[in-house]
Amino acid sequence: MSVETSKTVAVIGASRNRAKFGNRAVRAYRAQGYRVVPIHPREAEIEGLPAYKSVQDVPTPIDVASFYVPPEIGERVIDEVVAKGVREVWLNPGADSDALIEKTRALGIRPVVACSILALGLDPYTL
Repeated sequence: MSVETSKTVAVIGASRNRAKFGNRAVRAYRAQGYRVVPIHPREAEIEGLPAYKSVQDVPTPIDVASFYVPPEIGERVIDEVVAKGVREVWLNPGADSDALIEKTRALGIRPVVACSILALGLDPYTL
């Protein structure tokens, strides 16, 4: 059952491949009523939504960023995420590292190191 929300979530590492967690997260957030902004450097559309190369390209504010990229990519884009004004950052399994957690905290954000799909009350393996 979805709950209407006014939050906009950027899924960093969104994918067109429905087996990948970056795609499952897009579907999970949508199912729960979030506005979803897929972020992928080479895709124009994911799950029928316009995809953006970077959070900086998104024309609207973003409330939450959910990372589905390797930590070294996360370390490169976290500055853009914070500069965009995102105040909630989820580092999903495989996207977290001590260095990225430390950098996120140094930028004034407390990262949530957990599976965002599970936090939505959904099973990522059934999406």
